Amino acid sequence: MAVQKILIHPDDRLREIAKPVSFPLSDEVKTIIEDMADTMYDAPGVGLAAPQIGVSLQIAVTDTLWRSDEVRHDADQDGGRRELKVWINPEFTWYSDESATWEEGCLSIPETYADVTRPSAVRLRWFDMDGQEHEQDFEDFQAVALQHEFDHLIGKLFIDHISPLKRRMITKKMKKLFKE
Repeated sequence: MAVQKILIHPDDRLREIAKPVSFPLSDEVKTIIEDMADTMYDAPGVGLAAPQIGVSLQIAVTDTLWRSDEVRHDADQDGGRRELKVWINPEFTWYSDESATWEEGCLSIPETYADVTRPSAVRLRWFDMDGQEHEQDFEDFQAVALQHEFDHLIGKLFIDHISPLKRRMITKKMKKLFKE
């Protein structure tokens, strides 16, 4: 389909709360999902939420197998799509009491990374493209990646989980680098 422009922080559209998706999916929504996958792989990234391309819908795509350069290289040989997951109207139904700290980055905040502490395991309920409901537990990197992407659906960024001083410094840097 088409690679879309990724919104860069502090674009106000990244702070909007996304709307639920209705089923059956329209052709327009299916195209948006295909574009999101193309955009994520092109960036390259391991996840992308619809608000990051200016679409206020509760949709995210991930491919957590794409997190290492070695896997990316192998994935390129088979078209780049190793384990694409589509998450529609996702909702966490449980968070573990244990937490883990991972270095996070974001396609909407390029070349910026920070340690973020989140629950180390989660239970998620979501719908697939056919409208089938699923519920599953995730842990470690997958749990972190899902929490990061689904934060976008409620207008949050990973920098909202770090100190206000660091957040202001990052925002100032983004404003300077990406003047509109």
